[in-house]
Amino acid sequence: MSNPMIQLIVLAAIAVFLILRLRGVLGTRDGFEQPRVEQRQPEQPYDLPDDDVAIPDDDISDHVDPESPAYVALVAMKQVEPSFSLTEFLSGAKQAYEMILVAFERGDLSEVRPFLSDDVAAAFQSAIEARDRSGQTVDVQFLGTRETGLSAAEFDTTTSVAELSVRFLGEMIVATRDAQGNVVEGDPKSPRKQRDTWTFEREMGADDPNWRLVATGA
Repeated sequence: MSNPMIQLIVLAAIAVFLILRLRGVLGTRDGFEQPRVEQRQPEQPYDLPDDDVAIPDDDISDHVDPESPAYVALVAMKQVEPSFSLTEFLSGAKQAYEMILVAFERGDLSEVRPFLSDDVAAAFQSAIEARDRSGQTVDVQFLGTRETGLSAAEFDTTTSVAELSVRFLGEMIVATRDAQGNVVEGDPKSPRKQRDTWTFEREMGADDPNWRLVATGA
């Protein structure tokens, strides 16, 4: 059950389903800023012998500087779960980013709830309810994710909990309308770019294959 391919299949299947259905007009809102949930710090830092860090791993070094703390953390993750692939994780994270954004703009988190921590789900739901009360609506067309890259990696060797922060550059068309249908923010014809850094968490080696979104930020 901990095979990373299962993680990707689950994320990809839901992402394709949602994106195909929700490509056009999505949700209502009073602004396009997502609720921010601050990243938690790991309780126990990783501490590996130098010999472990020296083991070459192209899957990691293709994305992370081998001299960085993130590289050390990723090596520690693979020691607990050798089948873990950073390349495959980043591909799945990109699809999850698109899937969750679409669900948030639609105003229905039910289908992405397994991929959200309690704190993130509560923050997103609060924002959805606030924009519903505002009387405004938003037209959103998600055009795609232009950039995806690892920003940071943390690993708690005591709990085997990994946190991977991923930076995204998304492109979308956003237009907020008042109750009369007038555009009060954005442009229904011109795309705009959005930068986000999201942190995903999972216990390495656990039966549950899902990475969960635990923090969002710019």
